[in-house]
Amino acid sequence: MKSKHLLAAGLAVSLVLAACGGDDDTASSDTTAAPTVTDAPEATDPPAADGATVGLLFDLTGRGDKSFNDSAAAGLDKATAELGIVPSESAPSGDDDRAPRLQLFVDDGQDLIVGVGFLWANAIAAGAAANPDTHFAIVDSVVASYDNATPDDTTDDVALDNVASLVFAEEQGSFLVGAAAALMSKTGKIGFVGGVDFDLIHKFEAGYYAGAQAVNPDIEIISSYVSQPPDFSGFTDTAKGKEIASQMYADGADIIYHAAGQTGNGVFEAAAEAGAPGEVWAIGVDSDQYLAAAPEVQPYILTSMLKRVDVSVYETIATEVDGSFAGGVQVFDLSRDGVGYSTSGDFLPQDVIDQLEAFKTQIIAGDIVVPTDKPS
Repeated sequence: MKSKHLLAAGLAVSLVLAACGGDDDTASSDTTAAPTVTDAPEATDPPAADGATVGLLFDLTGRGDKSFNDSAAAGLDKATAELGIVPSESAPSGDDDRAPRLQLFVDDGQDLIVGVGFLWANAIAAGAAANPDTHFAIVDSVVASYDNATPDDTTDDVALDNVASLVFAEEQGSFLVGAAAALMSKTGKIGFVGGVDFDLIHKFEAGYYAGAQAVNPDIEIISSYVSQPPDFSGFTDTAKGKEIASQMYADGADIIYHAAGQTGNGVFEAAAEAGAPGEVWAIGVDSDQYLAAAPEVQPYILTSMLKRVDVSVYETIATEVDGSFAGGVQVFDLSRDGVGYSTSGDFLPQDVIDQLEAFKTQIIAGDIVVPTDKPS
């Protein structure tokens, strides 16, 4: 293992975010201030000081979002407990401080640096090109090369063999919860709330539509996005999520699936105000959101589409520990337990689960090919 200038074991890099909601996070970031070192969550068994060092760069909101970031954190925590790594973590306040945070980990000599979310793509591409002996990974994006000079000239691009691109078959997991929604709907009308209207979230919507229509070709599906690129506040605007979902419930939808990060908490709140448990439902995303939800909304979370960021982070860290790390694209689909659905709360009847498992088997076998394009 190369020499280190380690942060003290058990410390993590973090910066308190500005208030979320509809605000533009990038506008309020301080690009001159260095990230602040604060205490990390205590580990039950502190890792050995000579373990592999891993720096986790969260997406906006960081640890505690009860969704995407927390799933990544679970993978890091499992690796800390089981593999004896020395972890560090950091969350950006906006785009302007991503590169400095990544550089802090590089300067500290981290063995592996993991960026959670596609917004880390540019910083990781530049960092990986400048530091070929450091291993990097990125969740939800493919970083295969770095444009060394001119954007329109690919001849000077640098191939990045030190970056593992961790992507998911979100459409497959979304197909299953879409089928669940159609099987459980009493009104024949369901909804979808997307955080930001762009290709990644279109995969969630496409799978949800396909799964619902596989069960009921005549089902009515209403869809709405919270924000349009380059505005990514749609992932952090709980109030807007609640407003959109409330209108969908008022219009007759009895089940709504969100792919909107922290915004989805507003969907859960809307469900709790729209009717009695069992009359209306919401479907979570990324992690098993029933487990982390407030008690008052738990009875309304039918299931969650599991995007196993924890699996991808843990498995990538494991390759760093055992010396088998390899760059390139790695797809986490149903066959790799990379996506799926939750059953916490026991709200899905066994006959529904049996049908979902049958769909899962057909998808893995290739008998069902789930679309990835936004429904027209």
